[in-house]
Amino acid sequence: MTRTILIVDDKKNTLKVLSAILADEGYTTIEASSAHQALDIIAAEEHIDAILSDLKMPGMDGLELFNHLKTVNRRIPFVLMTAHGTIQSAVEAMKNGIANYLIKPLNYEELAIVLERAIREHELSLELADLRREVRDRYATRNIVGSHPSMLQVFEMIETVAPTTAPVLIYGETGTGKELLAKAIHAASQRHSRPMVCINSAALPEDLLEAELFGYRKGAFTGAVTSKKGRLEAADGGTLFLDEIGHMSLPLQSKLLRFLQEGTFDPVGGISSRQVDVRIICATNKDLDEEIRAKRFLGDLLYRIEVFSITMPPLRERGEDIPLLVNRFIEKYAGEYGKTVRGVQPEVLDILAGYPWPGNVRELENCIARCIILAKEELIRPQDLPDKVLQHHSQPPLPLDGSGVLHLPEGGLTIREMEGQLIEKTLQLCCGNKSQAARMLGLSRKTLYEKITLHRLS
Repeated sequence: MTRTILIVDDKKNTLKVLSAILADEGYTTIEASSAHQALDIIAAEEHIDAILSDLKMPGMDGLELFNHLKTVNRRIPFVLMTAHGTIQSAVEAMKNGIANYLIKPLNYEELAIVLERAIREHELSLELADLRREVRDRYATRNIVGSHPSMLQVFEMIETVAPTTAPVLIYGETGTGKELLAKAIHAASQRHSRPMVCINSAALPEDLLEAELFGYRKGAFTGAVTSKKGRLEAADGGTLFLDEIGHMSLPLQSKLLRFLQEGTFDPVGGISSRQVDVRIICATNKDLDEEIRAKRFLGDLLYRIEVFSITMPPLRERGEDIPLLVNRFIEKYAGEYGKTVRGVQPEVLDILAGYPWPGNVRELENCIARCIILAKEELIRPQDLPDKVLQHHSQPPLPLDGSGVLHLPEGGLTIREMEGQLIEKTLQLCCGNKSQAARMLGLSRKTLYEKITLHRLS
């Protein structure tokens, strides 16, 4: 793609020479004999990849042109040319944010290098801004799915607490989305451009957790051949998320409490204290008041981390959100797995709504991801669901006769005979639809087929 350079200089000969040189380098050029003319060209929404401007010009000079563009939020790569190559002019340019400048008489080989560098730096800054925006949007409140009143209350609490620096404690069962909620708080906070560092207190042994959290000095323990910063120091200026804090040992709780009280900590094996500015967000699936009574958690630590608390409701208490979540996960995994799945059959939603989801949203997400892998049609079918979900699906009792009562013959029935008759009558009721019969019987399709073969019903 051809780059377009706007050259600004009050000397016509300079404009012609620079245009010719840049044309040889493969650039397209636009000439402006004054800063005001350059502004008119820019206002006309000409596509400009970089500006090459002289410093000394009558009327508005090069620095004023650059500063004016900043005020109107036009971030175009800017290279300043000056015949006054003094330290003072260079310092003045850098103070104003101009990182690229050239001294006249120009070195034309250097000209092309500096221009390309200025353009590339600008492109990289845009890519970084897009990446930060993507990360921030990924964990924005609107991406936590839910319309149930309990979730609307969660959204309101995020908006309330996020702009503050208050510690937050998130309660919720495993799989409810506590980490996603923590990331949403960070993304909506004033610290969103700084790091968010996460650590799971239940995933690491005590010694390793302490070293990961606070860092360690060389020689602090066997294998510590170099010093290493901890997660706390890595989160300086940002947010530290401590997941499952209820699993943290009492000695480590004491060390964390000291940091929260004094703002300083000691790395493992260190003799000098460190100070960092970190917002703490914690999460737990335990009743910490009960843990305090059992002497497994420090009351003073709870008071420090629970300045503001939010509870993530379990999925079984907000069943109306299941269709929203299903649509979100289909959209996510259909694209990721290259499938054409666009929805679910109506009976699938009924089955999903009747399942208690002990693993909460995480379990539902994994379920839909599995269904998309197995799906052979555009709509997910009941037979695509996991066996445990199908087996839990309940139907009204099967009426074996007009009164709904099962009558036994005089000689009675064996369990095997009764099972065979039950399966046979269920298949008749379902007009031979084995998937529907399996759901009514609380069996997987595979198990039903095995029993049909066993009882010679096919």
